[in-house]
Amino acid sequence: MATEATSTNAQGEPALRAIGLTKVYQTGEVDVHALRGVSLDLYPAEIVTLLGPSGSGKSTLLNILGGLDHATDGQVWFRGEELTALDDRGLTRYRRANVGFVFQFYNLIPSLTATENVALVTEIALDPMEPEEALRIVGLGERLNHFPAQMSGGEQQRVAIARAIAKRPQLLLCDEPTGALDSQTGVLVLEAIERIHAELGTTTVLITHNAVIADMTDRVLVMGDGHIVEERRNSSKCRAAELHW
Repeated sequence: MATEATSTNAQGEPALRAIGLTKVYQTGEVDVHALRGVSLDLYPAEIVTLLGPSGSGKSTLLNILGGLDHATDGQVWFRGEELTALDDRGLTRYRRANVGFVFQFYNLIPSLTATENVALVTEIALDPMEPEEALRIVGLGERLNHFPAQMSGGEQQRVAIARAIAKRPQLLLCDEPTGALDSQTGVLVLEAIERIHAELGTTTVLITHNAVIADMTDRVLVMGDGHIVEERRNSSKCRAAELHW
């Protein structure tokens, strides 16, 4: 894959900007520095990979960008609004209106069908799509009335993705979405994310330990010890279906 180092983007103003983010957790008498002055821009309709070993700060960064956690210091701006100035209620409004989350574990409700699991989000979103539409986008149009126990791990993850995108989020934040899946199933999940990105133009961030996945994204940010230690842009992207690991 041909890449080049870059710190700029030709897509205009960023959708989200983080400046000097620091996060310190107190464990007893010990301060744990999860983030150490991280700054980054995320641009409209781009897809970014966040790579790095466990403990490098990837999930902490994603949680702050998504409004799930507060920074100890620094600022985050989303389309002109300073998120780091919001209280918990303000962050809840931000998440509800703008952010879709996908995690390694699916967090589906076993007693609800795929459609009903997705409807949990559409019932509180401002401008949702129909649950059935979201499930068709991720390739589950024939599984609308199936319960989680009747679906494979990859299908359950795609239900979780449908639930995340049914609110039409401007940001889709994915933390190890293929981490619990084999290669073949993981590619199906990545194809669903790829399709969503193409159809909705959602700014997408993928946390992964799997460097191969970076080949399908616009930019790659590598984290280490609470810093972004490398940034590069892919001069050409491959399709999710072409990935092998």
